[in-house]
Amino acid sequence: MAAGKAILILGGGIGGIVAATRLRQRLAREHRVILVEKQADHVFSPSLLWLMLGQRRPDQISRPIAVLAKRGIEIVRGSIERIDPAARTVHVNGAEIAGDHMIVALGAELAPELIPGLAEAGHDFYTLAGSQSLCSALPKLGKGRLVVLVAAMPFKCPAAPNEAAMLLEYDCRRRGVRKDVQVDLYTPEPGPMPVAGAAVSAALRQMVEAKGIGYHPGHAVTSVDPAKRRLAFANGAEADFDLLAYLPPHRAPKVVREAGLCGESGWVPVDRGTLETKFPGAYAIGDVTGIMLTSIGKPLPKAGVFAHNQAEVVAHNIFRAITGKGEQRRFSGDGECFVETGDGRAAFGSGNFYADPAPVIRLKNPSRMLHLGKVVYEKFWLYRRF
Repeated sequence: MAAGKAILILGGGIGGIVAATRLRQRLAREHRVILVEKQADHVFSPSLLWLMLGQRRPDQISRPIAVLAKRGIEIVRGSIERIDPAARTVHVNGAEIAGDHMIVALGAELAPELIPGLAEAGHDFYTLAGSQSLCSALPKLGKGRLVVLVAAMPFKCPAAPNEAAMLLEYDCRRRGVRKDVQVDLYTPEPGPMPVAGAAVSAALRQMVEAKGIGYHPGHAVTSVDPAKRRLAFANGAEADFDLLAYLPPHRAPKVVREAGLCGESGWVPVDRGTLETKFPGAYAIGDVTGIMLTSIGKPLPKAGVFAHNQAEVVAHNIFRAITGKGEQRRFSGDGECFVETGDGRAAFGSGNFYADPAPVIRLKNPSRMLHLGKVVYEKFWLYRRF
C-alpha cells in the first residue's frame, strides 16, 4: 500500500461533499483528504425552491462545512487563487497545497452581470439571498404579471425553472390572488428538459400549461430594463413584468478557466466514464464539466444527482489507485430527479442519459407520495452527510 497520499477536493457542493466523505470512510488515516471551500456553510440547493415560498428557513437547509473535520476531513477555508492541474497543486489564502490526486468540484459560477439590468430587476432563486428576497417580495404581489426567466443555457437542475413556475403559481392560489396574477415562463430552450426527449418534454410542458402558466420557449433574453420592468429578447419580442424571478447565466469559475482546464464548450472536458481530465490524476465532477452526449449532439445536463454519482465513481477509483483494491468503475449516465408541481405533489424523472441511440427517461405523474419522497431525501442528505 502506498503511504502518505493526499487527495485535494476543490469545492464543498454535493459532489465535493460526497467525494470527501466517501474517501475518508474508505482510506486509512495515513492518507489525507483535504476539502477546499470558500463558504462557511453547505446549502442544500434543491430546497431553495421551498425557501422562496417560506416553507424553509436558511438554517433548515444548510450545515457548517467545519463539522466535517470531526470525520477526519481536513477543511481549508478560503478562496482559490490558482489551480495547477498538471502539478495537482492549488493556491489558497496565499499558500500552496499539493495533492497526489485532485478532484475539481467547483460547480458553475452564476453570472447575472452578463445580462444588462438583470440583477437589478429581479430575484435570483438559484441563490440563498435571492430566494430569501423573492420570499419577501411575494406577499406584496397582489396583481400583475409574475415572470420566471431562464437567462441562458446551459444551467444546472434542468427541472428547476418549471418547478419554480408551478410553485409560484401555487403560492398565488394559496394567497387568493391567482385570478389577478398572470404567471409566465420565458426560456431559450425549445421545450422543458429537452435532453430528456420529446415525450418527457411534452409531458412536463403540459403540466406547466395545465396550471394556466404561459410557456414561452425560444426566448433568449438580451437585456432587462429595471425602471420599465421590461425584458428584451433576441427574437425581437418584449415582455413586461411586475415581479421577476430568474436563474442567471452560468459559466465555469474564473479560476478553472485560467487553469487551462476548459475546452471549446467553456466547461471542463473529461473522460465520460472515469471523469479524468486531460491532466493525469486530476478529475472534474458535477456542474463544472462538459460531457457531450454524442448520440444526440447535446451536453449532459448539469444536476446534483450526476455530481453525486460521479463523485462515487471517482472516489472509488482513487481508493483503488492508492490501495490496489477493487475494480475500476465508470460513470453510467444514470440519473433521476423530483419535479415539484405545487399542491404538495411532485413528479419524478429517471433514466439513462448515456443510452443509445438517445437517452431513455421516464417521468412518473405527480403524487403526494413523490413529494414526501423529496422531503425525506432532503432530511436524509443533511443528516447522513453532516
